[in-house]
Amino acid sequence: MERDYYIDLEINRTATDADIKNAYRRLALQFHPHTNSGPGSSERFLQVAESYEVLSDPRKKATYDKFGEDGLKGGIPCDYGGNGAWTEGYTYHGNPEKTFRQFFGGDNPFADFHTQDGSEVSIEFGSLQDLGVKKQDPAIERDLHLALEDLFYGCTKKMKISRRIMNEDGHTSSIKDKILSIDVKPGWRQGTRIKFEKEGDQGPNCIPADIVFIVQEKAHPWFSRQQDDLIYTSHIDLEKALTGFSIEVETLDGRLVNVPVNDIVHPKYTKVVPGEGMPVSGDPSQRGNLIIQFEIHFPEKLSAESKRLLRQALAQ
Repeated sequence: MERDYYIDLEINRTATDADIKNAYRRLALQFHPHTNSGPGSSERFLQVAESYEVLSDPRKKATYDKFGEDGLKGGIPCDYGGNGAWTEGYTYHGNPEKTFRQFFGGDNPFADFHTQDGSEVSIEFGSLQDLGVKKQDPAIERDLHLALEDLFYGCTKKMKISRRIMNEDGHTSSIKDKILSIDVKPGWRQGTRIKFEKEGDQGPNCIPADIVFIVQEKAHPWFSRQQDDLIYTSHIDLEKALTGFSIEVETLDGRLVNVPVNDIVHPKYTKVVPGEGMPVSGDPSQRGNLIIQFEIHFPEKLSAESKRLLRQALAQ
């Protein structure tokens, strides 16, 4: 009596390629000797392996659908009815473990269910099916270089990626481009990570990797950043350092902030302007501080009269 490969896989003849794969995955795990030692399980494991190998191959499936098991295994005329040569009949290799490994990938699909000392972990089939045999590839990390202005205002960045996509036949793949949109929030810091789940290369036996973009701040012409504070360095001469002055600082949003300095400026002196730093991530209405540092330029030489006047002024 001819076998019915569709019945073996518990599917109907209108089943799609995805239906065939899902049926084999379910039945192969159910009747694999590693999880089922009941009567007849080995025979069923062999049946579903052969049925899957036939129905998952478009040429074998087309031959079986038209000529049945006898035509598939006995061979048919190459022109389907003419007097030409006959095709070679199909013979299953008889190794269901080989089919199982090719489907799930790896030499030991059950390696995750052993302890380090080699003993097996007792696990119900249902939970094994839930955990699945596929593993996800490691995350792919890429730098996202942003100007300080981008992190001040927030912006949207479009990133083009190229990745491998599985074709509908489930066996072949192609490279396609995709645009990922990143909404940069005001106040994001260096090292902020933005994850796009499962946007890596697709494959028959793996879960696509996540793609992670990591914020890297570009150098700014006059500001550096510490957490939510902005650091600005002002260059002044010794006269201003001793007598007082005011400076204007252009902020990231284009305003000129006038900062009076009435203290004596020494090498470790800083002037803090509250609320003129970076937005606080999560609450952009709050801002860090503007911290002004000073680099004092001393004269290279002084005349005798200048030295006398300085001694007189500093002695008072």
